[in-house]
Amino acid sequence: MSTYSPAWPHSAIKEIFLNIFFVTGTNKTHYNGVDLQHSRNMIIIRDANKLSLINTVRLNDDGLATLDALGKVENVIRIGAFHGRDDAFYLDRYHAKLCALKGMKHEKDRATDVEFTSNGAMPFPACSLFVFETSVHPEGILHVAQEGGILITCDSIKNWLAPDQFFSIETSKLYEKQAFFETASVSNVWKQACNVKASDFVRLKLISFHHLLSAHGEPLLNNAYEQLTKTIKREFGV
Repeated sequence: MSTYSPAWPHSAIKEIFLNIFFVTGTNKTHYNGVDLQHSRNMIIIRDANKLSLINTVRLNDDGLATLDALGKVENVIRIGAFHGRDDAFYLDRYHAKLCALKGMKHEKDRATDVEFTSNGAMPFPACSLFVFETSVHPEGILHVAQEGGILITCDSIKNWLAPDQFFSIETSKLYEKQAFFETASVSNVWKQACNVKASDFVRLKLISFHHLLSAHGEPLLNNAYEQLTKTIKREFGV
């Protein structure tokens, strides 16, 4: 009997930039006595015929057929402490390598195959890693030197603008009340959970980028740096 999370409803895989793909799916969790259902995104990077999956979302059979047509999954990349429920499915199906930050604990006690550091080797070209040094839980951001710079985030920066088709009505109302729906947001829930400090965001502002692809929300294209700078100023005063 399978112990993987099921393949919940998701969108089609879309090519956002050359060899960079984006798919939105469903996440169901139970937190503090409340059932939650919201959307989450997986980003797929293609390097020749090799695929890297970031912030994994399990796909249905049609989605997997589309994925297989793109190339061969070689890397499963985890950059957020609170994601990873679908990593095992892809690791087993494709015999892929699990790439993660130092100190990350994985489902079913999986071991990290490739542990990345800020100055270490990356799983695909034109990629670098930013690590939140003050966070009590491992969290990072990938920077892709393409299209003027692309940030790929997990929970640290979201871009939920409004509830989408993968939200339940109850979670939509709750997140609206908690002011989760903002451009380039840094949620209080994540800040408090990770106890992250302003100094990390001072360093983040030194990176050049135009676009943001988050595990949560719509792609933020062209003016991501300006929008995130406003958020950092509002939330951290820097």
